[in-house]
Amino acid sequence: MADPRFFSVAKPMRLAELARLSGAELADSSRGDVIVRDVAPLDAAGPDHLTFLDNRKYLDAFKTTRAGACFVRAEMAEFAPSGTAVLVSLNPYKAYALAALAFYPEPAPMPGQGPGAVVDVSASLGEGCEVGPYAVIGAHVKIGKGCRIGAGAVICEGVEIGDNCDIGARAYVTHSLIGNRVRLYPGACIGRAGFGFAIDKTGFTAVPQLGRVIVEDDVEIGANTTVDRGAGPDTIIGQGTRIDNLVQIGHNVRIGKYCVIVAQVGISGSTQVGDFTMLGGQAGVAGHLKIGAGAKVAAQSGVMRDVPDGAEVVGFPAMPMRQYFRQTNYLARMVAAKKGEKDD
Repeated sequence: MADPRFFSVAKPMRLAELARLSGAELADSSRGDVIVRDVAPLDAAGPDHLTFLDNRKYLDAFKTTRAGACFVRAEMAEFAPSGTAVLVSLNPYKAYALAALAFYPEPAPMPGQGPGAVVDVSASLGEGCEVGPYAVIGAHVKIGKGCRIGAGAVICEGVEIGDNCDIGARAYVTHSLIGNRVRLYPGACIGRAGFGFAIDKTGFTAVPQLGRVIVEDDVEIGANTTVDRGAGPDTIIGQGTRIDNLVQIGHNVRIGKYCVIVAQVGISGSTQVGDFTMLGGQAGVAGHLKIGAGAKVAAQSGVMRDVPDGAEVVGFPAMPMRQYFRQTNYLARMVAAKKGEKDD
């Protein structure tokens, strides 16, 4: 359960209201006036708590829960204890998320500037913005309404940020256009020069990186993630995409809408990633490739060639998942056979 030192419950809520907010259906409508005061896991919940069951693995915990109410799929509702009100949902986890947001809404920015903050006179900040201590906002920056700029963050000259964004502590943003409701977690570095240079016998010659980073609406970019600006074309992060911590995205990369990119992924320059693609932790993607819409790349895979729409790949070099497991199984049988020969 949430530690009250860090989280505050907004208010108790009736089950009828929670059903409406989450799109769930209360199995017993007569329990609509039952009040719950907080959310909790199945095994820790009490009569005043709301919980959820989304995985049959936890069915035994559901059968013995003391929770006052629980989001479940219709086929599991029959296993609810008699004291637990059932909220039926096609997606219990999402329903729970919507309810939990009602109990624990994001705190609103506290308008004003903290001590040591520096805001250039030519910068434009919308109504209700919070600028944390020692944050720096450069010349001609435009920031929409209701934004929070964390302590020590740096927003460089000419950057534009939309409404209701949260720029974390010590984030660094340059050469970028940021949409609405974007969240950059602490230490994110957006818009630095891409890794581009010409090489010959005399050494390296830097290639000017003259593009931008375009971050569309509702994107989240994790702590200490780096997104390089384009060399000429822009680097683009599509609407609704979620990028985890410690990710590297090279110059000219185009990420589609609603992608999931997990920690320590590296995407090399000029690669295109289609909508609704998922890249597992520590996957590496070579440059100038096309990863198709809806593709899934398993953790620690090395992608060296284009991936078709909807494909699932794994391994290094990455290959179709079925092929990878056939090869792995074949090698395992060969090793077992060799071991049997030695034992004989």
